[in-house]
Amino acid sequence: MDIRQLRYFLAIAEEGNITKAAKRLHIAQPPLSHQLKQLEENLGVVLLERNTRKIQITDAGRLLQNRARQIIDLFERTEKELKDIKAGQLGTLSIGTISSVGETMLPVKIQGFHEDYPGVDFQIKESSAFEIIEWVKDGIVEIGIVRTPFNLDTFEYIDLPNEPMMAGASDLFWDDSGGCIDNLKKLEGKPLLVYNRFAVNIEEACWKAGFEPRIVGKTDDTRSMLNWAGLGMGIAILPRDACSLKSDVKLNFKEIKEESLVTRIVIIWMKHRYLSTPAKNFLGLFNT
Repeated sequence: MDIRQLRYFLAIAEEGNITKAAKRLHIAQPPLSHQLKQLEENLGVVLLERNTRKIQITDAGRLLQNRARQIIDLFERTEKELKDIKAGQLGTLSIGTISSVGETMLPVKIQGFHEDYPGVDFQIKESSAFEIIEWVKDGIVEIGIVRTPFNLDTFEYIDLPNEPMMAGASDLFWDDSGGCIDNLKKLEGKPLLVYNRFAVNIEEACWKAGFEPRIVGKTDDTRSMLNWAGLGMGIAILPRDACSLKSDVKLNFKEIKEESLVTRIVIIWMKHRYLSTPAKNFLGLFNT
């Protein structure tokens, strides 16, 4: 019994027909039938009952079908891991990232990485932090670049520098020319535009400061929030690295000096899961 015979057997079992399986495998029908017969003889069991209409899988065949899938999957993963030992010079690295990082920090890192590993291709997917976290769990991407807070228990991660929240608006909403907001009370009564995922944090910080925030807009899209602020709808509350995503919108930004609203970017990957050599090499850029 070898991997080729297992692949042939799986194709026949899944197609339920030797002719269809032969077409799927791009081989002639007689050699495929011969390989199946040889496999049954070597194992000493009948795997498939043949009749004129359809092939019926036996109990022994059903057991081998399940095991064959596992064996082939292990074989393919082992083969891939062995190829990756070649210092990660070839392959594809899949990364999920929030948009602010995808347009600011990430391009610089990718450029540097590409100079050292020109044979590694990239697949970059942008989305919300919540979706990226699910992508990492499901293996759709190897690495996620997201913003806290969220539960990190199932991940390995690298912390990047903290990011304060910023308040951006036209000068119409500012009472002075100070460069920061050292007291949230300065936002009392003013229309606020916030991220959905940070809304609760902002509300709690304002309540702690002694007032009910006036939130007039919530969104998951940074550009929409900056556009709204540019149109005079209110004050956009967003992390510092997201402020530059709409350079055509002229806003006056002030740093919010509130520890409970500080966020950080983290690079995550799954614990106890194989990590490709290109991924390891890429992560190394952030440990130097």
